[in-house]
Amino acid sequence: MPPARIEEMYGRLAAALPEPKGELEYVNPFTLLVAVVLSAQATDKGVNKATRGLFAVADSPESMLALGEDGLKDHIKTIGLFNSKAKNVIALSRALIEQHGGQVPPDRDALEALPGVGRKTANVVLNIAFGMPTIAVDTHIFRVANRTGLAPGKTVRAVEDALEARTPEAFRLHAHHWLILHGRYVCKARRPDCGACPIADLCAWPDKPEPVGA
Repeated sequence: MPPARIEEMYGRLAAALPEPKGELEYVNPFTLLVAVVLSAQATDKGVNKATRGLFAVADSPESMLALGEDGLKDHIKTIGLFNSKAKNVIALSRALIEQHGGQVPPDRDALEALPGVGRKTANVVLNIAFGMPTIAVDTHIFRVANRTGLAPGKTVRAVEDALEARTPEAFRLHAHHWLILHGRYVCKARRPDCGACPIADLCAWPDKPEPVGA
């Protein structure tokens, strides 16, 4: 996709949603990290429902350790894979205390070294908690990047690298949110709402329906 078209695409997404925000609820970098870890293979809505009560009693690594794995499971048992996630959250809480003074480090390598934290989770935390222009590629962004022709790639990392290279600097900070929300609510997997899409005429997807009256 030509740079001018990419610029126009982001410009329209930005105009439609000037201050995009993630949909996971959190109160500080630690609770954001926990929420993102819990969100793997789960919906943000489901995670938020579980964490409202959890974060009221455990909003730091210390209070999470005090709650314990069984206590944590009681709060998150409605979330998929809650057993392994509880184990990881307790382990990462302990690691934050022992290795980082109880603080979430603003460093990719340090984050990825924590139990249950991969590159996507690290990117989300760096972007939202620390204002770094990282782009976390989930299934929605992977679909939008490939379907539109914005940043085609066969792997998540390939799409991330392409987005990093092609996204204009002015749009880098919020690119992750614009693309994920577009994929979640407009460019959906089974039935993309091309009629309501602000970038439909810029999209290179060969299977998009013809506009009414064309």
